[in-house]
Order: sequence, then C-alpha cells, then structure tokens
Amino acid sequence: MRWIPFSELADLVREAPEGHVLEHYIAITDAMNTLGGTGLWDEEDGFYYDQLHVDGQMIPLRVRSMVGLLPLIAADILEEETIERLPGFRKRLRWFLANREDLGCCFEAGKGGHAHHLLTIAPRQRLEKVLRRLLDENEFLSPHGIRALSLVHRDHPYSFRAGGEEHRVEYVPGESNTGLFGGNSNWRGPIWMPVNYLLVEALERYHHFYGDDLRVECPTGSGRFMNLKEVAGELSARLAGLFLPGARGHRPCHAGEERFAADPHWKDLVLFYEYFHGDTGRGVGASHQTGWTALAVRFLEDVARSRQTSASAGQGARP
Repeated sequence: MRWIPFSELADLVREAPEGHVLEHYIAITDAMNTLGGTGLWDEEDGFYYDQLHVDGQMIPLRVRSMVGLLPLIAADILEEETIERLPGFRKRLRWFLANREDLGCCFEAGKGGHAHHLLTIAPRQRLEKVLRRLLDENEFLSPHGIRALSLVHRDHPYSFRAGGEEHRVEYVPGESNTGLFGGNSNWRGPIWMPVNYLLVEALERYHHFYGDDLRVECPTGSGRFMNLKEVAGELSARLAGLFLPGARGHRPCHAGEERFAADPHWKDLVLFYEYFHGDTGRGVGASHQTGWTALAVRFLEDVARSRQTSASAGQGARP
C-alpha cells in the first residue's frame, strides 16, 4: 500500500470519464463533512466519528479510533502545471471553484503566489482540531508512534446497545483479551506501521502547502510548537525508535529479551513484527511481517539523515 501522488494519476484521469475521479472525491468529501448537517464531523469533540443508521436515526459511534484520523490521509497537492495538462479535469475544477463555494473543505488555494491547490477532506480548522487529538500523549501519541485507539478508552470504554446486547470498545494495546478477531486486538490500541506511514506522508504534504504558517503544539499541552514537517519528523523518530537499541542495548520491539541485547548471535537480529504494543512498543503478532512493517526503513533513514545533518552542523560550528 502506498499513496499515489496526484502526478501519477494523470494517465488514469485521462482514461476515465471526464471528472470521474474528482467528482467522486468531492461527493465523498461533501458527505463526510455536510451530510445531515455536519456529516461525520463532531464539532464539540473535534473529531470524525462513524455513524449507525438505526430506526431512522443517525447515531454517532463516539469511538476515537484510527477511523477518525484517516480523513487526514486523503489529501494531496494539485500543482497548477499538472492541472493545465488535464483540460477536462481543469474545466471541472474551475467549475467547482466558481460555483460551489460551499466546498471550501475540498479546495484551498496556495498563498503568496504559489501555483497549487490543496485537495483535502479536512479543512484547516478541522485539521488543527484532529491534530490536537493525534498529538496528545493521553490519546493517540505513544512513545513509539500513533495508537490505533485513543488511550482515553482505557478508563472510559465505549459501549453501545443494539438488539438487546451490549457492544464495548476498550483500549487493548497488545494481544486481544477476547477470542474474537483472530486473537489479536487489531485496531483497538496497537501501533500499526502502514497507517503511521500514511499519516507521516500526509503531514509532509500539508506542510508543503501551509509551510510555517501552520504550527501546532507537539505533544499537545507541552508548549512546544512545530510546523507539520517537524511533526512528521517527530513521529518518524518515535517509529524508528521501535527498532533502535537503548543505552543497555535493548530495542523496544524486543521488549526486555536479554539475548537480543547481549548475545552476539542475536543482538543484531531485528524482527519485523506485525504490529506493536501501544504503550511499550513490544512486537506483537507475526515476527516476519516484511510486507507493511518494512515501511519502517523509511523512518530509520529519516533518523539517520537527521543525525548526520546534526553532526555536520556541529562540526561546522567548531572553531
């Protein structure tokens, strides 16, 4: 799984019915933000929630999970030169910009003469509110990446009654506490590499558009403000840290297993676990998930590059 840059969609758009991709995106975005008033958006909580349609009523499922973060991923930059190469797409885009001002949630034009547009589900105000949740260490932000479920549900499980039965969602950071879901807790607390990867890439795209004009508190409540590229770097460092040895040689992904820290036959063996404990970073599930967990290599490269840049800057500062 990877995010396809808009430029790579050019051929697909040419071959599809004119405006097909754009109009589907707009329809989905419009429904998520406005259907029934506010769509899936909850202004009070500053979050996107799933909804159930029961007996003619729309009932929001107030579970703060990765589901409410995924709208941030569906964003990209439309460069003007790319748009100009797609006359059918350009025509429809111009029409929407001129005739559907209510779809400001979909399009934001670059400032300061920048010839690009931001195509997004979450407009800036909503983006900032969701980021407060994402970067809160009492919610999604763990020492090792973004949890699939907010930590708030550890003390406050969500319950819903339907058909005379109670259904509960509670924070489960590692192995499942039930036999359901194949024995793992899936999206109820652990850290999953693919969605973290997509979130980091999305933050970099938002920074490409907003630059230093958009700074957020990271972590929430810390008093430290960063632009979104710096936030992406912070997440990259936490995710890379899953695999990096600490002072005593222990890597979080291997928990406290001594042989991976001290035994010369084992200490350089790094396993690509399926997912990771939401609190400790311990590897859980399959230990050779070299499909999606191999995405971690990108974060390790980021950390190595950052360290090299810092070292070079330090040497240059010497008398």
